[in-house]
Amino acid sequence: MKTLFVERTMARKIGAALAGAATLMTAGMLMDGTAIAVGIADTKHNLSSPAGSGATATFAPTTGTGELCVFCHTPHGSDTSAVVPLWNRKMAAPTTYTTYNSLGTTSLDGATAPVGSVSLACLSCHDGTVAMNVMINAPGSGGYNPAGAAWAGTWTGTGQTTGLLGSATSITRIGQDLRNDHPIGIQYGGGMPAGGAYTTADIADGALKDPDFKGPKYASLNGQPTWWVDTGGAGRQKTDLMLYTRTGSASVNPDGTAGPVLTGAQAFVECASCHDPHTSAQATFLRVANAGSALCLSCHIK
Repeated sequence: MKTLFVERTMARKIGAALAGAATLMTAGMLMDGTAIAVGIADTKHNLSSPAGSGATATFAPTTGTGELCVFCHTPHGSDTSAVVPLWNRKMAAPTTYTTYNSLGTTSLDGATAPVGSVSLACLSCHDGTVAMNVMINAPGSGGYNPAGAAWAGTWTGTGQTTGLLGSATSITRIGQDLRNDHPIGIQYGGGMPAGGAYTTADIADGALKDPDFKGPKYASLNGQPTWWVDTGGAGRQKTDLMLYTRTGSASVNPDGTAGPVLTGAQAFVECASCHDPHTSAQATFLRVANAGSALCLSCHIK
């Protein structure tokens, strides 16, 4: 069954993908009373050489290029199956992954869809099956391969094994068995009580199928329905928890049986709901600090 993913909430990052390191500005923001730099250059997602100050003993920088964005994005020849800005890596099929719902837990109220392209983009490094130097459009000129190919840059550091992110026992190498990870590709809050599409308005706390979830905010952005969980401030902020919109996606019921095709716009939880790969505000790329479980309690009413 052909799956149509409509995921637009990362589109505002496209400028960084196009302009490269020139756009990577160090901004200040107040979080817990402290001004924090939020540029990617000082995070572990800076794989360039020389690496930024985010390089550590567990980081795996490469020699041979000073580009930052190329390891994830390319201005030309990107993977058009990825509904993320100009993705420069090939992604695994959604059905490659075993998801949380396969545990059969009764706490899941909504349907689960195949892992979405936003999460697939994260997993194209973090499942540990493809070396981090495999790109579609390698740095420099003449390195384009639409099927993806290994680039000749030299990889160093203890944060990689034979070019793969982390080691087999590293938590950063999530693998393709996602049963022990927070659910992704899952309807936020179990979906609407009647099983239909999410409403095109802010949803009240406790109004979803699972009342133990806070209601998300709604806006139409570039003509696309968009939801997020508000963590403060006016409008949608980088520190809000993003939900990703899908229509026409096959699903799996909480009991593991085949579910309905999800019609209408649905809000889904993906990796980037909690993590922002472009910020150093939090050590683990979290959108907000989790002191006192603040990140968890942004969604869960407990």
